[in-house]
Amino acid sequence: MTALRQRKGSKGKEPPLGAEFHSQQPNCCTDHHHHLHPEKILHGDWSWGAIIWTSVGWSVSVGLGLLCCIYVATLHENDLWFSNIKEVEREISFRTECGLYYSYYKQMLQAPSVQEGLSDLIHDNLTESRRTINLLQRMNIYQEVFLSVLYRLLPIQSYLEPVYFYIYTVFSLQAVYVIALYLTAWLLSGSWLAGALTGVWYILNRVDTTRVEFTISLRENWSLPFLALQVTAITCYLRPHLTALQQVLVWLMYVTTFCFCLTWQFNQFILLVQALIIYTLDCVDLLTTTQVTTLYLVQVSSLLSVWLLQFCNSMILGSLVLSFIVAALFIRHCQSGLKTGGLLVRLGKLLLHTTMVLLLSFTINYLAKKALQLRSDEHIFKFIKLKFALGPTRDFDASLYLCEEAFGFLPLDTLERLAGTLLLYPYILTLLLLSGMFAVAALHNLRGSASETPYVAYNLLHTLFYGLLAFSTMRMKYIWTGHMCAVAAYGACGTELWSLVFHYLSLEFYDPDTVELMTWISTKTPKRAVFAGSMQLLAGIKLCTGRVLTNHPHYEDKDLRERTRQVYQVYARRSPEEVHDILRAVGADYVVLENSICYERRHRRGCRLRDLLDLANGHIMDGPGENDPDLVPASHPRFCEAINSDAPSYSALFTRTFQNKTFHVYRMNRNNY
Repeated sequence: MTALRQRKGSKGKEPPLGAEFHSQQPNCCTDHHHHLHPEKILHGDWSWGAIIWTSVGWSVSVGLGLLCCIYVATLHENDLWFSNIKEVEREISFRTECGLYYSYYKQMLQAPSVQEGLSDLIHDNLTESRRTINLLQRMNIYQEVFLSVLYRLLPIQSYLEPVYFYIYTVFSLQAVYVIALYLTAWLLSGSWLAGALTGVWYILNRVDTTRVEFTISLRENWSLPFLALQVTAITCYLRPHLTALQQVLVWLMYVTTFCFCLTWQFNQFILLVQALIIYTLDCVDLLTTTQVTTLYLVQVSSLLSVWLLQFCNSMILGSLVLSFIVAALFIRHCQSGLKTGGLLVRLGKLLLHTTMVLLLSFTINYLAKKALQLRSDEHIFKFIKLKFALGPTRDFDASLYLCEEAFGFLPLDTLERLAGTLLLYPYILTLLLLSGMFAVAALHNLRGSASETPYVAYNLLHTLFYGLLAFSTMRMKYIWTGHMCAVAAYGACGTELWSLVFHYLSLEFYDPDTVELMTWISTKTPKRAVFAGSMQLLAGIKLCTGRVLTNHPHYEDKDLRERTRQVYQVYARRSPEEVHDILRAVGADYVVLENSICYERRHRRGCRLRDLLDLANGHIMDGPGENDPDLVPASHPRFCEAINSDAPSYSALFTRTFQNKTFHVYRMNRNNY
């Protein structure tokens, strides 16, 4: 017997979807390929190479954003000859509802003061004859209010006309949109080259990714950049190793969701799709309870904030997304044993759970609308009923929507244009690969041996769900096509995705994190340094670097087995002083901690290495489930997790000397304590 368990998934805290099918061992002969995520600088990688490479990536993102902004502004100018026409001609270029929205910006600027302008909007009797309405409650025009106030405050009136301030702001949001998509692709792939490809594809497919240059005031042109930023924040939030940034990211998700909801009247329907994505990931155990609750509460708090700003707009309280979230959280709380049992049992529970959530959602929504006497959004549901032939209807409003091209099905020539820019083919290939891996990961999770990359899974479902929405309603394609660029770029440049493809095709071995670790050990540590860690990893360190080991996989020696059990206390709940004493006793100079062991979710509860250590130490195991009555709670946190906090009790004894998304190396300090 050469080892107790095989080391699997060397891709970080949570291995890539589908990674359970292959085990990667360290290979000292593989070429080193260094990838930097945009957040890596925040975790202490202050080498000149990291700083320069990351700075170049950020600079390229800003450059592409500005290029897109200038491009659409130039198209707008060339199409209308905007700078050479009369003011009235400029104003009539704001067609249909665009002109209505712009009129409130103009009205605010013409008001004697901001206070009087706001009062006129709140008590408006000019928009609808014989009616006085609250425009801030009825319409999403806070962006016009904000922009008019900003124009009044800034010293720009003498050289920038109000109309240019308005349109340049909207065009600038296109730069924000491109940067957000760029960062999402960078976070997914680990390379800003994917972000650059995303920006290029977005610009090349301008006809299908935006219509801002001729529909400037449309609410989607204000809101979609914030939705893209929110997706970036969620992607970052779901990445591992970002515990220090969690609160910042939660606030960023809230702010971007709030801005998105405030600027578009269709916010509740877009958030409903997103809530369904979160629900799906939760059902297949790809998100933790904390992550699910946080994402739902971000949506709820954003909607309620908009509800307050829109003078308690009852349409928000009667939205289906709020009813769904309340139902999902309530049923989830009541069904505490949902994620237990075998595959068939879990599938049965999941079916029952989903049925209960849907029934409770519609019940809550029905009662809320009855109580609020809400009929403002009934035309939307009649439109859906007519569009999908769910029953006979001759409703005028639904027919009026359906007869508009923007609310019809997605024309097939859209796909032809996307194929012409070489976007469609890598997108479809990426979609097929990720969908297959997602299905495998979901099946394994339902069987109780989890494997996950939640930030990739979220973006996969985002592009699938909003893709279906785009095919059903052409106006919604702009949510899909921008994100489509990021997903296709991830497929083209994502190292983890390609490594999986190469593995199945038997073309290449690829494990950049382990290569980076071996290179660092070979070049940055003394040749007689002693390393502690997992048996399998240490075997690779011996092969590739020649360093001295505390233990190894040849397990047929009783003393070695006892030493290995002691070294593995780095994954148990032990105090830093105890772990330091153990490692010094075996002569270790460095200890290597692996996220794939510390946060393992592959094996069932009771078979994970940390569970075996807890049982051997008499401690209660992690997670829901039964514990033997003689087990007690540990008095210390898990060492491999707590050491990442850099608390004084740990930093006094251990100094972090190397880190990537898979490994953390600490040097043993000789301090007294």
